[in-house]
This record gives sequence, structure tokens and C-alpha cells, in this order.
Amino acid sequence: MTFSWNARRAAAALALRAIVGFGFMAHGFAKLFRGGSVFAGILHALGVPAPDVMAWATILVEICGGLSVLLGAFVWVASVPMTAVLIVAMLTVHLPYGFSAIKLVAVTNAGAQFGPPGYEVDLLYIACLAALVVGGTGPFSVDRLIARRRALTSEPIRSGQTSRVS
Repeated sequence: MTFSWNARRAAAALALRAIVGFGFMAHGFAKLFRGGSVFAGILHALGVPAPDVMAWATILVEICGGLSVLLGAFVWVASVPMTAVLIVAMLTVHLPYGFSAIKLVAVTNAGAQFGPPGYEVDLLYIACLAALVVGGTGPFSVDRLIARRRALTSEPIRSGQTSRVS
């Protein structure tokens, strides 16, 4: 069984939306459940200005942006602050640890011990967001529903037709 180019593109968009949307929401909810003040303390230690404001802004961007991507709603708008959060995380936290997201430090009787992650995953998220903005969010998205509705309402009325939507 072979799939058309459009079917493969739709499946790819859906897969990207699922992993990016879920990933952002998972990180946002983890920060929220630990408490915004705990995350603000981490940001303060990193030297981020206005850590309380930035903590809550980051949590909102991750949860709302993740939901937006998951639903395929206004992804081109949501991707801007989401990318900003990723760039800040990459420059303030992950850059000193290099590229690789997985650093095996040791294997003990308790299992594998890993070091701090690099900026690899940040770049992957940015690439996924860019792919969704450039390639589209796919057929099962709010953005596609809005585009269809606009197309239906902008069709010219043909002679003998009383309504634009049939």
C-alpha cells in the first residue's frame, strides 16, 4: 500500500504537532506543579531579570503554546514565543554542556548516570516548529478549519445561487 504525498505530509504534520505540543505542555505543567516560585528561583540563580515574571511567562508559553501546536491552532503565532523560550534555555542553561542531549557519565549497579543535557533538543524543537510554520499544520488542525471556512465564505456567488455555503 502506498500513500500519496499529501497523506504522508499530513501524517508528518500530525506527528510533529503531537510530540512538540505534548513536550511543551509536559514541561510547562512540570514547572507549574512544582510551583512558579521554584522555577523563579532557578531563573534568579541563572541571572534572568524579573525572574517571577519570566517564570510565569515561560509556564504560560509552554502550556498555551503546546496546546496551540497540539490543536494546530495559530501555530505561526505561537511558535514565536515558543522559539524565544527555547533560545533562552539554550543560551542560559544548555550551551555550556555542548551539543549532545545525552551524556553518559557512568554505569553503576543502580543504572546509568547521565550528565547535564546539551542544546540538541532545543534545536530539534526549533526545527519542528519551523517545519510546521513552513509546511503547514496538516488537515486535522484548527488552522486548516479556519482556512476552509474562509475559502467557503470568499467564493463568489454564481448566478442562480442564493447562498455561498451549501
